[in-house]
Amino acid sequence: MSHIASAQDKAAPPGPLGLYVHVPFCASTCDFCAFYQTKPTSAAIRGFLAGVEREADLVSWPRPVTTVFWGGGTPGLLSARDLARLGEIVRARCGGVPEEWTVELAPGSVTVERLAALRAAGITRVSLGVQSFQPALLDALGRQHSREQIYRAYERVRAAGFASVNLDLMFALPGQTADEWAADVREAVRLAPDHLSTYCLTFEEDTALWVKLSQGRVKLDPEHEARLYEATWDQLAEAGYAQYEVSNFARPGHACRHNLNTWLMHEWAGLGPSAASQQGGWRGANVADLDQWLAHLARGERVTEDRVALTPALLAEDAMIFGLRMNEGVDVAAWRARCPAAPWPAVEALLARCVAEGLAVREGPRVRLTNRGRLLADSVGAEVMEAFQPLIPA
Repeated sequence: MSHIASAQDKAAPPGPLGLYVHVPFCASTCDFCAFYQTKPTSAAIRGFLAGVEREADLVSWPRPVTTVFWGGGTPGLLSARDLARLGEIVRARCGGVPEEWTVELAPGSVTVERLAALRAAGITRVSLGVQSFQPALLDALGRQHSREQIYRAYERVRAAGFASVNLDLMFALPGQTADEWAADVREAVRLAPDHLSTYCLTFEEDTALWVKLSQGRVKLDPEHEARLYEATWDQLAEAGYAQYEVSNFARPGHACRHNLNTWLMHEWAGLGPSAASQQGGWRGANVADLDQWLAHLARGERVTEDRVALTPALLAEDAMIFGLRMNEGVDVAAWRARCPAAPWPAVEALLARCVAEGLAVREGPRVRLTNRGRLLADSVGAEVMEAFQPLIPA
């Protein structure tokens, strides 16, 4: 372990350890998606499973894994047998039973057989990628499921008895009205999931939506987005879903622990092509290509892309950015003690300005954004990055 990690360990005791597995298979590419994906074939899936097992053997597991998250791609494209095999690989390295184990599923891939395999593997939480209940909007996003498949999938997930179920929704979609979005939120609430994630559509480079934006076929409307944000917060609060992060709401006891641990800058290992890791004093990602990832593993290599030393200053920067996105805010005093050499005068000046402008409130050592501040969380995060820039390696 590097001297950086050793210094970090002296400053803070070991926290939770997460595990993220990127399952890169998709039958088709949604217009908004920028995540790495590839077509599922029998050979590709066999190679992926063997690669995950090989990579897991290369990881240092210093303590039991607390939370597991399978994302994608579409993990549900794996057969029930392959999902069971992936579960075996993960359980063999966890050092016990994870306290939370999430899998992302697309409505069209949900079958009774797959759900049974997931329950047997130990999955406790299902995140269903609904996006919208409006057929025209699903079509505009390039989604391959129908409204009917959403209901059938949700019924099957509930019948399978998972401890927690999340629905993913998206707003500010091209052509979406405020009434259509409110109807989507009402319908989601009617289904009574334990957790709701509501994401504002973003235009990522190298996606079909980015092309449409660059061609003027769709347009950004920040004021419309802000109105939808605020309406969502009010609507979900009335329905009993507490907001704990800008885009995430939960009934009591159902906040996603894996995401919270990530935002709080704890450690996690990432398995699979393009999966990121933050562990052992380093942060980086695997190459976003299945064949290249397998070739690296054959040479005993992992986390080869964007690899940086995980200095206390870098941790403090990200803790501020992600902490301010959470409703509870961030404990500035704790991070000042952990990273005294960071440019705190510049950070404090920024926080004071946010408070003066009504974007944040300060309660003892903790700073949190107001509702108005949360609408501008991305801009505030960018300013935090600028304040830390002198100490963050290029």
